[in-house]
Amino acid sequence: MRIRNLVTAGLIACASQAIAQQPLYKQATAPIEDRVNDLLKQMTVEEKVGQLCCPLGWEMYTKTKKGIVPSELYKERMKQAPIGSFWAVLRADPWTQKTLETGLNPELSAKALNALQKYAIEETRLGVPILFAEECPHGHMAIGATVFPTSLAQASTWNEDLMYKMGETIALEARLQGANIGYGPVLDIAREPRWSRMEESFGEDPALTSILGVSFMKGMQGEAQNDGKHLFSTLKHFAAYGIPEGGHNGSRANVGMRQLFSDYLPPFKKAVEAGVGTIMTSYNSIDGVPCTAHKYLLDDVLRKQWGFNGFVYSDLLSIEGIAGARVAKDNKGAAVLALKAGVDMDLGGNAYGKNLKQALEEGAITMGDIDRAVANVLRLKFRMGLFENPYVSPEQAKKMVRSKEHKELAREVAREGTVLLKNEGVLPLSKEIKSIAVIGPNADMIYNQLGDYTAPQERKEIVTVLDGIRNAVSPATKVTYVKGCAIRDVTTSNIPAAVEAAKAADAVVLVVGGSSARDFKTKYISTGAATVSEDAKVLPDMDCGEGFDRSTLRLLGDQETLLEAVAATGKPLVVIYIQGRPLNMNLASEKAQALLTSWYPGEQGGAAIADILFGDYNPAGRLPISVPRSEGQLPVFYSQGQQRAYVESEGTPLYAFGYGLSYTKFDYSGLELQKGNGKDALQTVSCTVTNTGDRDGEEVVQLYICDKVASVSQAPILLKAFQRIGLKKGESKKVTFTLGEDDLSLYNMELKQVIEPGEFKVMVGAASNDIRLKGEFTL
Repeated sequence: MRIRNLVTAGLIACASQAIAQQPLYKQATAPIEDRVNDLLKQMTVEEKVGQLCCPLGWEMYTKTKKGIVPSELYKERMKQAPIGSFWAVLRADPWTQKTLETGLNPELSAKALNALQKYAIEETRLGVPILFAEECPHGHMAIGATVFPTSLAQASTWNEDLMYKMGETIALEARLQGANIGYGPVLDIAREPRWSRMEESFGEDPALTSILGVSFMKGMQGEAQNDGKHLFSTLKHFAAYGIPEGGHNGSRANVGMRQLFSDYLPPFKKAVEAGVGTIMTSYNSIDGVPCTAHKYLLDDVLRKQWGFNGFVYSDLLSIEGIAGARVAKDNKGAAVLALKAGVDMDLGGNAYGKNLKQALEEGAITMGDIDRAVANVLRLKFRMGLFENPYVSPEQAKKMVRSKEHKELAREVAREGTVLLKNEGVLPLSKEIKSIAVIGPNADMIYNQLGDYTAPQERKEIVTVLDGIRNAVSPATKVTYVKGCAIRDVTTSNIPAAVEAAKAADAVVLVVGGSSARDFKTKYISTGAATVSEDAKVLPDMDCGEGFDRSTLRLLGDQETLLEAVAATGKPLVVIYIQGRPLNMNLASEKAQALLTSWYPGEQGGAAIADILFGDYNPAGRLPISVPRSEGQLPVFYSQGQQRAYVESEGTPLYAFGYGLSYTKFDYSGLELQKGNGKDALQTVSCTVTNTGDRDGEEVVQLYICDKVASVSQAPILLKAFQRIGLKKGESKKVTFTLGEDDLSLYNMELKQVIEPGEFKVMVGAASNDIRLKGEFTL
C-alpha cells in the first residue's frame, strides 16, 4: 500500500510539473484574463494582427479521395500570420460556387473544420485555435442544415419562447459542424420596404425586435458556450442600417441622435445586457460618420455606457468602405480609423492584414490599440474552451443535423409565422374538396420560399405549397397545377392555361410574391450582394435579397395580370404571398376571398401553409410591419399614429402592424391597472381574454402605451409587451403585463434615459389599430 501511495504521489507530482511547464495560456484552470495577458506577451506583431483578420473561408479546404484537407491557400494564410477567424468556410451558394457536389455535407463539414483547426493548433508557433464564423440568420447556411423561415416570418410568430428554441437549434447544428460563431440575428429596425434586406429583419418595432431577437440570441448562446451545443451570436448591423435613403442598401441613415437611441439602438442594448458575444458594424453612415468608424457608438456607447465585453466585427469590406466614403485617404487610413473606433475584427481581412503593422511603425496607432482588440478576440476563444476542446464529432453532426425534430420545429415556426389577412369564410378548405387548382410562380419553386442566405438544397427536403396541398387532401381530390407566369419574366407566361385550370376547379390557391433565390448566372460584387441585370433573355425570379432594392412594391412580371384573370373566373380564390418584403396587396385584398402572407416560410413552408388552409392549424400570426397602400406613403409605421389622408388615397396602411386574423373570435374585458413594487415593476396591467368562437385558437394580446405629456415629443402609441396565448373555445384567461423603468423611460434633450413623472395612456388590443381596452395611470 505504501509503495502504491508513493507511486501515486509521484504521478501527481509529475503531472503537476508538466502543467507548470505549460505556458499559462494553455492551463485550463488559470483565470481567463491571466491567460489572455500571458498569450499577448508571447505574440509578435504579425501574430497579433493575424488574430484581427477574418478572411473568406470557402477556399480553405480541398476535397480529395482521402478526405478533406487544408488547401494550399489556407496553409499560406496561416504561414503569413495565423488567422484569428475565418468566415463562411461551409457556405455554399452561387457566390461561393459551392454546389451539392462541390460543397460539404454535415459530416464532411465537421471533418473539414477539424482539419483546419488541427493545422492551426499543431502547425503554428503558439497553437492558437480559430474562431469559425458561419451565417445563421434562419438556419446554418450550409448544405444539409435545416432551413427555417426568414426573420419577417419569425417575427410574425410573436412567440418569444419559440424564438429561443429555434436559436438553440440553429446553434446546435452549426456547432456540431465545428462553427464557433453564428452570424445573426439581424436586429435592424426596418422601416423601408424597398430595401433589399427587409426579409432579414424583425420588422419596424424596437420592442418586438428586442424581445424576439434577444430571445433568438440567447437560444444561440445558451448559458455557456463551451458545452459543444452553443456558440457566440453576432448581432447585425450596428447601427440604423434598416432605414437607408431611397431604399438603397448601405445608403446613409437620416436619423437624429435621440431617435437613434429611442428607436434603433434598443434591441442592441438589450442584447448587450443579455451577454451577446459579438456585434457587426453596418455599411451605412449616420450624420456623415461611417458606422465602421463611429467611435462614439462603438466605444462610448457600446462599451463604456452599455458594458459590452465581446468583440466587434466589421461587415465585409466595410473598413475599405470608410475610404470609399472619402472619410479616409486610403485603406491604411481607414484601418486606423476603424481600429481606434473600436472595430476588433476585420471581416475580409485585408484592411487590417495589409496595413496595421505599417500604421504601428508610423505611429498612427499604438500597441495598446492592437492589444485591446486582440484581447477581445482571445477572450472569447478561452470562454468557448477552444484551447481544451477544439474538435467536434463528425458522427454526431451526421446524426443530429436536420433531424426529424428540427424539421418539425421549422414547420412550427412557419405555421406560427403565417398571417391570415382576409377571410370571407372560404377558409378553412375541406380536405374532401373535389378539385383544387394550385396556380402561381411561387406554388412549386423551392428556392423562392427559402430566402437569401440559403445553401443548395436536395429537392426531397423541401415542401412547397403544391406538395403540402397534395399531401393534405383526400386521395380522391383532383389537384391541378399551372404555374401561369414567373416572378419577373414575361416570356414564358401562360395565363390562359391558368384560367382554364381555375374554371375547372372548386377552389383556387394562387401563390404569388417575390424571390431572393440566387442563381449561378447572377453576378455578385465583392461584398456578396447580387447585381441587378436586365440583359438575360429570361429574367431570373430574384427581386429581393441583398442588392435587390426596389423602386416600387408592385408584383412584378405578369403576376397582377394573372391575379386579375384568375379572379375573373369567379371561383373561390385564396391568394398567398411568399415574399421578402411587404409587397403591394391592394389588388389581392380586393379580389381574393382569402389572403395570407407567409413571407419566406422555409423548407417546411408548404406543409405549414397546408396545415392552415385545411384547418389543422388555426392561424395566429401577426404582422411585424405595416403593409403600405403605395410607395408614396413611405415610410409608414404604426408609431407615427393616425396619418391624414392623401389626395389620392388613405393615409393609413392597408394592413396595420400587429394585425392578423384567426378562425375564431376573441373578446377582451376587465382591464386592471395596479402600482408595482420596484424599478422592474412600476406598473402592472391585466385583462381577461375569452375565446368566443367555435374553434380552439391562439391570440396575441398586445400592450401599447402613450406618455401623454413629456419634455420631448413622444409617439402616440408604442408597443411595450405582448403575450401569445392558447385558448380553447369558450375558455377565458387573465393576462398580466409588467411595465418597468425601461418601458416607461425616454431619452431627454440631453440624451439621458430618464423616467418623467406624469400620466400614461394604456391601450390593450389585438393590433395597433384594433385597441379593445383603454386606461390611464399616473407615475
